[in-house]
Amino acid sequence: MKIDRLQSLKQKLTGVTDLSHIWLFYMDHFADHPEFTELGEPTYNEYLDGVIQKTCEQMFGRVVKITDFLPIYIAEYGLFHSPFQVEGRIGGVIYFEDIKTGLIAVSEDYPPTDAVKYSRFSEMI
Repeated sequence: MKIDRLQSLKQKLTGVTDLSHIWLFYMDHFADHPEFTELGEPTYNEYLDGVIQKTCEQMFGRVVKITDFLPIYIAEYGLFHSPFQVEGRIGGVIYFEDIKTGLIAVSEDYPPTDAVKYSRFSEMI
């Protein structure tokens, strides 16, 4: 794992239009690397909790239950990342504090398949 690729991830997050490319870059270079997860500390984030809830409700067109939201914060890079579940579907989020932009990815189906819904979001100041 090369931590300097976080800058590339941030650039992709703000510039790439195909959201699957951003998520796949994150998954390939960071998500499955224990040394990446060990960089941060568990830190609850109320803003992200709300964004995930509202976004998933919009994705699925109804109120949904979010569970297992376990955000990790890497202070040195201002990055939150977390898995979560939406009624059995697998989901994940990345969010950079400095640019106030993030990405949510959620499996469309239960049981999970390769079909994924994505949503990029920005914090309103």
